[in-house]
This record gives sequence, C-alpha cells and structure tokens, in this order.
Amino acid sequence: MSRFLKSATLIAMLATGAGPGLAQGLGLGRPALPEEIAAWNHDIDPSGADLPAGAGSVMEGEEIFAERCASCHGDFAEGIGNWPKLAGGRGTLDRDDPLKTVGSYWPHLTTAFDYIRRSMPYGNAGTLTDDEVYAITAYILYSNDLVDGEFELSDQNLMDVEMPNAGGFIVDDRAETEYALWQGEPCMENCKDAPVKVTMRAMVLDVTPQDEDAEPQASSAEVVKATATQVASAEEAPAEEAPAAAAAFDPELAKAGEKVFRKCKSCHQIGAGAKNRSGPLLTGVVGRAAAAVDGFKYSRAMTSAAGEGLIWNEAELSSFLAAPKSYMKGTRMSFRGLNKQEDLTAVIEYLKSAGD
Repeated sequence: MSRFLKSATLIAMLATGAGPGLAQGLGLGRPALPEEIAAWNHDIDPSGADLPAGAGSVMEGEEIFAERCASCHGDFAEGIGNWPKLAGGRGTLDRDDPLKTVGSYWPHLTTAFDYIRRSMPYGNAGTLTDDEVYAITAYILYSNDLVDGEFELSDQNLMDVEMPNAGGFIVDDRAETEYALWQGEPCMENCKDAPVKVTMRAMVLDVTPQDEDAEPQASSAEVVKATATQVASAEEAPAEEAPAAAAAFDPELAKAGEKVFRKCKSCHQIGAGAKNRSGPLLTGVVGRAAAAVDGFKYSRAMTSAAGEGLIWNEAELSSFLAAPKSYMKGTRMSFRGLNKQEDLTAVIEYLKSAGD
C-alpha cells in the first residue's frame, strides 16, 4: 500500500471514529472517496502496474526539458554545477567515483517516470501532464543513447525498454547475514591519536571550483589535423585541375535540417537578430573561421584551432558535429554529437541557409 493511500485511510478512520482508542466518532469530515485516494496514489512499481495512459516523443521531450528542466540538469542532461547529471556514466560503477545516472545506474525505468511525475520540475512539482512525463523520460533515454531520436515512449512500450543496470542489484540480506556481527557495545578504547588534516581536495565531488585558466590546452596538431590534411592535398593537386563546382543549395534538405537544429537551439541561435547564448550564434558559420564571433568567450582549444587556421567548411563541421569532444579535446561543447550522416548533411544545409 502506498504511503498516500495509508494517509488517506488513516484520515478516513479518524473521521469515522474507527481509530484505536476512540469510543465514538468526532463528527468531522467523511471517508475519502476512491477517486480522491486515487488522485494521491501515484505509485508505479517496477512491474509497470498503474502506468497512466499517454505517450511522448524524444523531440517533444527535448523542448519540454529545455524549458522546464535544463536550468538544473543542463540542456543535454549533463548536469549544471552540483545539480545531478542524468546522462552518461556507463562503465563507471566499478570505480571509486562512479557516475550514477538514469542510464548507468537506475535498474527500472518506472522509477524515473514515477519520480519525474511526482517531484519535478523542482519548485513546481506535479504540474507536468502524463504525456509530458513520457516525453521527458524519452528524452532522458535518448540522452543516454538508449533510444534514437524518432522514439516515442508510452504506457504500451515503457516496460520494453532495457535498462543497462537492470541486473546490477541484489537482495539486501544484511539483516540475516551481517547484523549479528554488529551487536554489542561499540569499542571506545585505543582510538588512533592523530591530528586531523586535509589530504585531498574534493575535485571528484565537483565542490571545489577549478581555475578555468588551468584548462588543459588541446594539441594544435590534434585540433587541426583534418584541416592540415586538406591544405596539404590542395597544395599537391595539379595546378591545371579545376576545383569542383559547389553543390547547389537544397531548400528541402535545409527544411529537414531545421528540425535537426532543434537539438542545438537551446545553446545556439541563428538568423536575423540571433545572439550569443551558452554557445555562439551560428549565422554565417559555414565557411567562417573558427572562434570568429565577437563577444563570445571561446575555450582555449577552439581559440588555438582558430590560430592554426581552422575554417568551418562542410567537412570540418560534419566531423565536429558528429563527435565534438573526440574531434576537439578541450572543447566546452557538451553536445555528444549527431550519429546519423543524413542529420549532419541536413543541419549543415540549414546552417548554409542563414548567411551573414
């Protein structure tokens, strides 16, 4: 029985005088109606029982997450400051500092759904519709690379989602196997007599701010390797060979790219009146030198790449957007990348549609 159902039952008992030690009713209130109890009883157990009817897609969840959740959890569920990270951490549970997220640690998706539905967004709990909860949960799954961008989560398929750590828990049998070893009075003698001193800074817990200037500088050779290769190839090409004609602009492809750009718009703006946000404005980015937007503070890695002559042509943009952190070590861009070539081609075509 849920704690809410217990509370409602207790209220009903007190109101009718059925509580222990009461000879007669107090004449207050009335028994709670079944629908009133149901309104509070939101518990959803790992079996999926009591999942509400509804559905929500990754794309819908991305927009809701950006508006209702990103201020604490980041645009890509990567966490902000000491607010929890909801994505990442796969393969870290055997370390001294595991990253426990929905994707790496939680064994049941019903737990995520139940918690979001009951407790989020912070400071305004219980205001999300069931469809919005499904959509946000779908986006968190997508942020953990557990579903693709076209996925729609619903009460019909939620239990079909396989959580990576579903088999990572065991029954807590400490009461039978260990508690007996802890009985008796604690030993309070022969304690170690040593001064208390700080032996480690809490970098692991992210509570000790690091000096931004101490950010490791990316290797210039790594950052502009692809660009240097292209320049070398151009120098070796026969002089009489005419450059290939630029491909014609494809408005239909750009229209598809505008939908892909939804993944970017929480950090970047494009077009007339665009401004810098957590990422620089992207108007005219195709063909532009790296780190060239006035007023935006770029990472050292990006500034170094610009100094080496990095130009955002279509090939470089495609490589960067596919895996930003692999392409450029030290980049501040937290987006994990687009994993479909058609999405890369489309979004670059869309970026081309908004020139200077």
